[in-house]
Amino acid sequence: FRYAGLSLEEHVVVDPGCFRPTDPMELLADASKAGRELGWNPQIKLHDLVKIMVDADMRAAGLEPRGEGDRILATKFPHRWWMVD
Repeated sequence: FRYAGLSLEEHVVVDPGCFRPTDPMELLADASKAGRELGWNPQIKLHDLVKIMVDADMRAAGLEPRGEGDRILATKFPHRWWMVD
């Protein structure tokens, strides 16, 4: 929300009645197992992926994207289609 210039509080309503006692309070991801077992390592960090996706969604909605996500794509993958999009 911050990247898109929006207020989380104005757009998200949390209903405590929807929480289940067994739901974890925090979820964490770790790609190191994929690196060890498959030799795969992410080329894009999660917070950068969010910026890329928000820019794409803003463009699809007819809004001017913030642009940082587009710059990340252009830097990480300079020979891809979005360079001429």
